[in-house]
Amino acid sequence: MAHIEVRQAQPEDREAVLTFCRDTWEWSCYIEYAWDEWLTDSNGSLFVDTVDGHLACVEYVSMVTKVDAWLEGLHVDPQFRRQGVARALNDAVLLEAMQCEAQYVRLQIRSDNTRSQKIVTSAYFRHVGSFTLFHVSPSPAELGRRRAQERSRLATLYDLDTIIDFLNVSNIFPLVGGLYYARFKAYPITVELLEEKITAQQVYVLYRWDRLDGLAIAEMCEVDGKKRFSVGYIDGTAIEPISLLAYDLRRRLNELELEGICVCAPDLVLIRDAFTGVGYEWDAKIFYTYERGLE
Repeated sequence: MAHIEVRQAQPEDREAVLTFCRDTWEWSCYIEYAWDEWLTDSNGSLFVDTVDGHLACVEYVSMVTKVDAWLEGLHVDPQFRRQGVARALNDAVLLEAMQCEAQYVRLQIRSDNTRSQKIVTSAYFRHVGSFTLFHVSPSPAELGRRRAQERSRLATLYDLDTIIDFLNVSNIFPLVGGLYYARFKAYPITVELLEEKITAQQVYVLYRWDRLDGLAIAEMCEVDGKKRFSVGYIDGTAIEPISLLAYDLRRRLNELELEGICVCAPDLVLIRDAFTGVGYEWDAKIFYTYERGLE
């Protein structure tokens, strides 16, 4: 019987891990760029499985808040599949999260990765939401003017109670598990997160007819060496306010000297129509987010 051992990754594991990661999924190349950060991150731990001394599996766990853990990077060497290595590694990273006092652990899986979906559902994770990706570059010509009533503005702390009331009755908020996405990690949208994002000037609100009609949480980041807007949550009472927000965020690119927008948006037909209707490109990739309570 094969001997499976779980341990923390070491720098010398890099090349062997990257070799089998490249043979797993076509998008696995990101492990190469994340490896050094994961290996040294004080808020996370990088683990590997070995089978009879051979590296067989890798996974990373990090604390994104004081009570929320995030799992990513699970890859199994194809020659060691169906030998229990992924399950053993998942058990280890869940124990690590509990020792860090996490109350919830989350992860994301592409919709076509049915093998990983079976692994996590058998580990008592539940599907809490789906999101998809949109991209857009600055318009070569200045976007047309909009009435002041159709323009978003940065939220202030005076908007906080209104935003909370808006989210409490939102149809979109529960469909995405109440989560905000940044750098492909999910963060629960709490009062504390909203206060933090408002203070950092990363919450855009759209008021029409004296009511809050839509909002977006967007931060500036660097993606592939380019400065971009990263939109991690967007919501509206209907397709029109979502379209207006998407349009207005694109309009701001030239003002902020940014090279584009990347959006993690709810996987809804309404959202797709809203974004594609104002020039965004949909890449057709869909991701599922899973969650498990640890208490």
